[in-house]
Amino acid sequence: MTAVTHAEPGAVDCVLLDVDGTLIDSTYLHALAWQRAFARHQLDVPWWETHFAIGMGGDLLVPHLGGPAVEERIGEQLRAQWAEEYRAVLPEVRAIPGAADLVGHLVAAGHRVALASSGADEFTDAALSLLGLDRDDFAAVTSSDDAERSKPAPDLLRAAMDSAGGSTAVLVGDSVWDAQAANQMSIPFVGVRTGGIAESDLLGAGASRVVDSVVTLVDESWRP
Repeated sequence: MTAVTHAEPGAVDCVLLDVDGTLIDSTYLHALAWQRAFARHQLDVPWWETHFAIGMGGDLLVPHLGGPAVEERIGEQLRAQWAEEYRAVLPEVRAIPGAADLVGHLVAAGHRVALASSGADEFTDAALSLLGLDRDDFAAVTSSDDAERSKPAPDLLRAAMDSAGGSTAVLVGDSVWDAQAANQMSIPFVGVRTGGIAESDLLGAGASRVVDSVVTLVDESWRP
């Protein structure tokens, strides 16, 4: 396993990027898909709780929102139904302005850029298509299929770093679950607000800084 070290300014060799809510504008559509999946079973989950939980993998989101009894009874079914509902709204997902430019900027600056998404491979590939990118544009592309546990566990970040070959990393993401995963890896976390999470929540979860969107990082020629 790659040894992870704390990042010093200018020393980062690997940039880990979350996907949903960070590179593509999909957070609210994921929340809608989960709401529709829960509604199939007459489960009343508050919208705000569903929205805040986006960024967790489905393995953790169902027991987090529905409780352990729901997970035991219909967890796998709910995850399958969420996937059906999300596929139905995929045509409404858009790339976040500046996302592809950020990837190009970081690669040109000599960083290993890796995707670390709690989503499944199917939806990661759909996101890449929206961005006009493919897997070969990254040092690594990891998803929930590549780790035993999803965010906020650090497994995905470790898998991404191992695959990319980096040793000193920073994570860019939109959720408190990203922040918690980064904290467990002892790496810095830069938060973006395009997932709809408040700056105060991201800072409170451990973000070293928060920007409105990745376009801010492009405009300032950010080099971690």
